[in-house]
Amino acid sequence: MTTRPGIAAIAALLDAEGYRERPIAVLDLDAFDANLEDLARRASGRPIRIASKSLRVRALLERALAHPATRGVLAYTLPEALWLVDHGARDVVVAYPTAEAGALRRLSARPDALRAITLMVDESAQADLILAATADLRLGRDRPPLRVALEVDVSYAPLPGVRVGAHRSPVRTPAQAAALAREIQDRPALQLVGMMAYEGQIAGVADAAATPYGAAVRAMKRLSRPDVARRRAAAVAAVREVAELEFVNGGGTGSLESTAAESAVTEVAAGSGLIGPGLFDGFRDFSPRPALHLGVSVVRRPAPGVATVLGGGWVASGPPGPDRLPTIAHPPGLRYAPQEAAGEVQTPVLGPAADRLRVGDTVWLRHAKAGEPAEHALTYLLVAGDPEPALVGAVPTYRGEGALFL
Repeated sequence: MTTRPGIAAIAALLDAEGYRERPIAVLDLDAFDANLEDLARRASGRPIRIASKSLRVRALLERALAHPATRGVLAYTLPEALWLVDHGARDVVVAYPTAEAGALRRLSARPDALRAITLMVDESAQADLILAATADLRLGRDRPPLRVALEVDVSYAPLPGVRVGAHRSPVRTPAQAAALAREIQDRPALQLVGMMAYEGQIAGVADAAATPYGAAVRAMKRLSRPDVARRRAAAVAAVREVAELEFVNGGGTGSLESTAAESAVTEVAAGSGLIGPGLFDGFRDFSPRPALHLGVSVVRRPAPGVATVLGGGWVASGPPGPDRLPTIAHPPGLRYAPQEAAGEVQTPVLGPAADRLRVGDTVWLRHAKAGEPAEHALTYLLVAGDPEPALVGAVPTYRGEGALFL
């Protein structure tokens, strides 16, 4: 992605306002809001559940949830969900199973949280763990049941031994889904209220490259979409024979259109698309605006054509590779030194533009994934106004509020 003039304008604004400390994280609210509107357009009326892991900033979660196209939070841990309920959340689905007995006990002791939070299960052992952790608290208590949702795997397996997608649920067939639903229903302390099926092979894999690999990814997605729709619909129908479902959740930022078009799905999930991280530069069908900018200081000029910034090594999770490195967004004309790349405490950058950098200048990066910078930054500085941005405030990240969930 080419450098947006907005990054240069934001850099000039911070210099004029005297914001000299680095590293710094700056969130462009205009870009965030434009991305939210685009997600709503792409969802075609399906409610969007906001994936909190892609934000990890309460104020941004609340801003997204104020939009009429959104519904509730898709959290990543139970302690996070409990914390969000403490701050007013009333509809939180925990996207991953939990084995945290202490958090389960806290949930069981709180009627408000029991009504607001839905846990995820994909095998009976998880249901047994939930009940074992909360059994003594529930004896003799008139409390709401523990709300649970069932996750079905919709990774793509076109041939024996060939599988594309995230390793998530062991439940793959309608019969398996119905059997687990019956096991949940046989436990009176649990209430099955929802289903989830995430097609990571469509939502999370870049497909724009004009290479044989890019062509293969596009072909995989084209073949996978109808397979996902068919298997998800069959699983939902089988489970609805066992229990009434409040919601069926699917999709992600990269697959909103196709997921929202499925009649079996009642809501879609998205979060990364609000931020527009570097990984989305490689998607063909949509292009979110970069909203989060990370500034690091030049501290060395070790040789002609080389400048070194302090830090910079916030490398994204996932399979190691160049696409997990931060994108060097501004100034243009910089690249990583191949022997160091994005380093833990120093990052050399190369190219003609490096000769124009001086000690104290700022190099601006975009993280490859949306939510992970919030685990490094305590605060996001907020700017708004295009083409001339202005400072409009600052908000703490989860970590800035003293909250750490993973």
